[in-house]
Amino acid sequence: MTGDAKASVGSLRRGARVAAVQALYQMELNGGAPDTVIAEFESFRLRRDAVGVPVEVPGEIDEAMFADIVQGATAGTAAVDALIEVALDKNRSVARLEVVMRAILRAGAYELSQRDDIDAALTISEYVAVADAFFNDREPALVNAVLDRIARQVAQDGGAAGAVHDAAPDG
Repeated sequence: MTGDAKASVGSLRRGARVAAVQALYQMELNGGAPDTVIAEFESFRLRRDAVGVPVEVPGEIDEAMFADIVQGATAGTAAVDALIEVALDKNRSVARLEVVMRAILRAGAYELSQRDDIDAALTISEYVAVADAFFNDREPALVNAVLDRIARQVAQDGGAAGAVHDAAPDG
């Protein structure tokens, strides 16, 4: 996408979700503080020049949403993992999930539990698409089932518990 074309909110958020999953994956494998990884992504992986100007970014992202998901999923890992653990089948655990799967579920669980500005069904659909990009067997169905259970539990508990964000709905 060139700098002249304006991406839709949905497209920007889709890019943020994919980048957040990649950042969470990188953090789990290599360590690193969320702020450091976010800065690295913004400077190098999201291809910005030295003064922060976009340089032919192939898939633009909502950088604020990207940072929010990475920071939120890592700051609240225990709470996010607890949501996932309850939603998993009895014979599975968060610790035994493949690293990419864990990153996808953590990002999705954080978003569902803390961001009440985005429709849950849309969020689930987006993370299923992310899983489909990384896996080609039953993993996208697992993402759908786990995030659906989390969304139902969050709704039953009264909705997102986190801060209200001013971002526009996906579209």
